[in-house]
Amino acid sequence: MPGTEPSAPGYWVVGRITAPHGIRGEVKVDVMTDFPERFRPGAALYLGVSDADPEARRVSVVSVRPHKQALLVRLDVTPDRNAAELLRDHYLMILETEAMPLGEHENFVHDLIGLEVETTDGEALGTVVEILFTRANDVYVVRGPRGEVLLPALRDVILKVDLPAHKMTIALPDGLI
Repeated sequence: MPGTEPSAPGYWVVGRITAPHGIRGEVKVDVMTDFPERFRPGAALYLGVSDADPEARRVSVVSVRPHKQALLVRLDVTPDRNAAELLRDHYLMILETEAMPLGEHENFVHDLIGLEVETTDGEALGTVVEILFTRANDVYVVRGPRGEVLLPALRDVILKVDLPAHKMTIALPDGLI
């Protein structure tokens, strides 16, 4: 019967392998999570080419150390540089069931992408297509009839996120458009 098959596990990306580092099998990882402690030695992660990779495989973190704006991670599947080189542009992921609980006024990025954005006056601005992570605050990139609009993710701007209605209501700051 259609729809009764078990679904494949959902993965969430926590890091991207950008390059091998050294000769001992370390890889340079751009961290893509607010919880870098996920990379502690002994941690189980999943390795794949995307978050929808049906062939993602479970790997373990052997060692980790900071390096500039990234981490140097050695996995149980990278005994040397040659093995590490094969993992360039792969993603390190967790099962979505292992996600940290959200705090008040927090949303997962994947829940915000695709939301329809409108002002308090009911003007449709478009759809959230990307989120930029800056030091000051996140910025939601909205594309629609007025072109691309960059909205600061501040409580006085983002008034309501209604996930069931697939809608975000905002107070348009003066001079933004």
